[in-house]
This record gives sequence, C-alpha cells and structure tokens, in this order.
Amino acid sequence: MGSPTFALPTLEALLDAGHEIACAYSQPPRPAGRGKQERPTPVHAFAAARGLEVRTPKSLKRAEEQAAFAALNLDAAIVVAYGLILPKAILDAPKHGAFNLHGSLLPRWRGAAPIQRAIMAGDTVTGVQVMRMEEGLDTGPVLATFQTPIDSDDNTSTVHDRLAVSGAALMRDTLDKLERGEVTETPQPDEGVTYAHKITPAETRIDWTRPAREIDCMIRGLSPTPGAWFELEGVRMKVLMSRLGAGVGSPGKTLDDGLLVACGEGAVRLLKVQREGRGPMEAEAFLRGQPVPAGARLA
Repeated sequence: MGSPTFALPTLEALLDAGHEIACAYSQPPRPAGRGKQERPTPVHAFAAARGLEVRTPKSLKRAEEQAAFAALNLDAAIVVAYGLILPKAILDAPKHGAFNLHGSLLPRWRGAAPIQRAIMAGDTVTGVQVMRMEEGLDTGPVLATFQTPIDSDDNTSTVHDRLAVSGAALMRDTLDKLERGEVTETPQPDEGVTYAHKITPAETRIDWTRPAREIDCMIRGLSPTPGAWFELEGVRMKVLMSRLGAGVGSPGKTLDDGLLVACGEGAVRLLKVQREGRGPMEAEAFLRGQPVPAGARLA
C-alpha cells in the first residue's frame, strides 16, 4: 500500500526477495501535466508493469472495500506513504498486522511531511523506521531503525532518496525476522512527540527578517517542492539550494553580485534558483542572464 516514488524501492525489494504480493493499493489516478490527463501514481504504474493487481479506492471506510481487503487473506500489509487512513478493520485483517515505513525517528515528526519538517527544523539526524500500525497517527511500536545525518548540503530530495533505499532494505530484513519470530517491538516514548503537518502555501515565502540559519533550513527543506520563494522585481523566484554566508545588512538586500542575501541575523548565499515559468538554474548561470547587483532588494 503506497503511492509516491518513496514507496517504489520497498515494493521492488519485496518482489526481488520472493515475497508474494497479493495486491497493490495506491491513490487513484489524478489529472496531471498540461493536458490534465489522468496519471497513475508511481506505485500504480510500477505494480501494473510487474503484473500485479492494483486497486485504487478513494476511501477504505466502506464495508465492501474492507470485505474485499479481508478476502485477500494476507499475512501482512506493508504501508509506505500510501496517503489514506486505514480503519481498524483494515489494520486487523492481515494475520500478522500492518507495518508502516516512516521517514523519521519516532515519536519525532509523526505525520505527513517528516523529511521536510526535520530539515526545516534544523535537525542534524533523521532516519527511517518500521513500525506496527495502530489507529493512532504513527503511534505504534517500532520494529527496526536506520539513522542518517542531515548534512548542510542535504535537501529534501537527497534525504528522501537515501531513506527510500535504506528503508526498503530495512523493511525486507524486518519481514525476514518477522517470519522467523525474531522481531522485537519497542513502544515509542511519551516524550519528544512532534507532528509533521503538511506544508501549506502560506509558509513557503521567505521572510528575510528571520535568522540566516532558519532561512537556509527552510530553503533546503522545501526543495525541490513546493520550493521556498521570494520576489525579484515583481517576479516570483524559487530557491532550490543555499548555504550559510557571512555578512551583515538590511534583511533582503544583496551584499554582493553573487546572490549573498542579508537576513535578520547573518546571510545566506543562493546557489540554485528558478524563475517563475522557467527551469531551475545554478545561480552563476542565472546571473549571467539577469545580473543582481549588490544593494538589490529581494521581497
């Protein structure tokens, strides 16, 4: 049960390990692209190409959907970024239960956007965990953990890819242990609970009065999507990569000709930008076509 690219390595790893995948559940196809043609999710497309049955219900709350799920007679349900709430009837149907691959070190960053929130908060370490699913939001006991540092040049894309690959191996190995009866389930602690709420459009605009450290983390956490942004001469500009710089000045003013921008405390250098309606560009290439001299104001 999964939808985006984050779930693909796990599905592929389970197939390669010889597990019988009774069915793949994914979010329904949605209009995408310029033609607004309905496009299946990455998991849907991959599973169909591998000859698996794919189901795309809009909800699992209806009795007939729950009966169809129970009729699969599953040993286990594996859930990776599926995107639908699983009612108790779904969680209870598989013989051994339902197991979720979650992209954080629980109980920190329960919820929808754990990778983005970890980077935006300035966390220096994150990870991926296999947990037994309960009715609560990411509250179940943890069966296995992989940890990784968040480096200063990481963004959501790089951490996402690292956790997707490592998480696939973690889930594969955990199922092997589950079959042998060697799994230990550790309840989550009551302390340290935080929630990774979905990113809203209102929080993606850069406030240059914030400290440089916060802005740098925000830029990297929102990259590549939805992207932190500012306005330059009335045109929206996304920032896809940055690093901390040295300098003092009025927040939002450039301190040199290379997109070093003053913040409320310190400065950030913008390394990759995307003008509205254009593709991403390294800052050096962008500046060759549109110079931004020292003293320019970014809004």
